[in-house]
Formats: sequence, C-alpha cells, structure tokens
Amino acid sequence: MFVLVEMTDTVRIPPWQFERKLNESIAEELNKKLANKVVYNVGLCICLYDITKLEDSYIFPGDGASHTKVHFRYVVFHPFLDEILIGQIKSCSQDGVHVSLGFFDDIVIPPESLQQPAKFDEAEQVWVWEYETEEGAHDLYMDIGEEIRFRVVDETFVDTSPTGPSSAEASTSNAAEEVQKKVAPYTLVGSISEPGLGLLSWWTNS
Repeated sequence: MFVLVEMTDTVRIPPWQFERKLNESIAEELNKKLANKVVYNVGLCICLYDITKLEDSYIFPGDGASHTKVHFRYVVFHPFLDEILIGQIKSCSQDGVHVSLGFFDDIVIPPESLQQPAKFDEAEQVWVWEYETEEGAHDLYMDIGEEIRFRVVDETFVDTSPTGPSSAEASTSNAAEEVQKKVAPYTLVGSISEPGLGLLSWWTNS
C-alpha cells in the first residue's frame, strides 16, 4: 500500500530560517510542498522519510534565499495492482460503490465488478447483491459506512497541472471549467467479484 520513492528537488530556504539547522528547514519545506499532494504517475505523497543527500547551496543575485538540490525518499500511497485493501463505503451511485480509506477517497468499484447478480436500489441509493440460496434469493445491501474488502484492479492518473488558455478555450463556459476542476488526479478502481471480497459482515456473520 505504501512505498518509498526516491525523489530530487531544489528547495528554497528564506533568509529568516538560516538560524535553523538546514536539514530541519528542508524537511519542513518538502512536507509543505508535497504532503497530501498527488504526484503524476507516482501516487499520493504522505510524509518525508529521510534525506539521502544534500548538494551545495547557492544564493542567486536578487534573491537572499538559499537554493539547495536535495535527494530524498518520500512515503507514498500507491497500492500495487491485485492488492487487497479494506475501506469503508462512502456512497453509492449508478456509477458503482465509492469507497474511502479515511485519508484517500477516490476509489470506485464499478457495477460490473460487484458480486453478481447486483442491482441498484433507487429508493435506498445503495447497491444490492442478490445472493442465491436453496431457499431463494436474499438481498444483501451495501450500506454506507460498512467495511468492505476489495481488490485493486486499475488506477488512473490525470494531469491536473494548470495550463494557459488558448484562443479556442477563451470562450469556454464557467460550467465546463467547474467540471474540469472536479476531476480527481488519482483514482483507484476496485473489484469484489470473487469469494471473500465485499462487505466483511457477509463472511464473518455466516
């Protein structure tokens, strides 16, 4: 679920922090810049693990701050494909079951990846597994707040870096811009379409 990623960056330390130890100032600046941010094709940054190398610091004309090239390792949330995770159901919609890990919410289990046969209950706004038994079908509801075990089957990174408007985009409506802002930079796709996956209560209350 969590991996150590080697990174390199140039860190700017303002003059009023020169009285502090350089490592402490750099660690604070790196966490300010990266913590809780998604790095494209890397994952969700959690916290600095360690600094492996500091190169020479430079002060450039017109800027009293020091600039130091830093090699460091960062703790990143980036589950591998086929990893099994346990989260909580945040909501349900026609698009599938939306799951949260507490610190990461952009997880969706699409309808085709649910235990089958499944149906969406419009009144309750939840997905239902129509579990077949010798006595007939039983409706097992995927209620909000329930713990769910799922397999990571896919991931999507979206580059949300700001870009300058082109002449063709100058007339874009505000509504279209709002839709673009809501795109998650990192999304996981899960599946529960195999025995043992799904709500924990399904398998523990037998």
